[in-house]
Amino acid sequence: MIFDRTCTGPGIRLGLSDAWRVGGLLYDALDRVDARFGVASWTEALDWLANVEPSRRIGEIQFWGHGLWGRGLVSRESLDIDAFRPGNPYNARLAAVRNRLVTGGRALWWWRTCETLGTAVGHEFARAQTRFLDCRVAGHTYIIGFWQSGLHCLAPGFEPNWPVDEGRDRTAPFGQPRAMRSTASAPNTITCLRGSLPDGVDS
Repeated sequence: MIFDRTCTGPGIRLGLSDAWRVGGLLYDALDRVDARFGVASWTEALDWLANVEPSRRIGEIQFWGHGLWGRGLVSRESLDIDAFRPGNPYNARLAAVRNRLVTGGRALWWWRTCETLGTAVGHEFARAQTRFLDCRVAGHTYIIGFWQSGLHCLAPGFEPNWPVDEGRDRTAPFGQPRAMRSTASAPNTITCLRGSLPDGVDS
């Protein structure tokens, strides 16, 4: 599990990184993660994934942080579809992570971020990541918090089967697209306390 450690509040005010850190401690205590690491950049995150416990294969990666349609963010750094193209600064590092994953498309990368798999951009991002890493990719189409809605998972060789407009706020002013907040009644909702994918979210 990796999380963005840079989202902190001023002074003694708590930030989201504090929640992600405490959540990681809880998951560790419940034996849901084998290792966790707070990062300040995607370079730091990918290098850690490529080198942590090098004798073992990685079966699942969870990233806890901010997201937007088709991307995950560490601080203001974006990992998006360009990262899977030759010449991108993250490309070689992602290839090194790919070499660590359990083979046969069985590994999972789960974006526990807001809206990363939403809209057509999120569809393209999920498709590109499954093809590059040869792993399953999960993520959400809504803004997430305690409730985490619009959870979907795409396996290599498959196409996204969730609605392209799921999670998109149709009441937003023209030219100002935004996602909706998760609710208990929204599609494919879990809570932040759930540590594994439920049945029925795979494409």
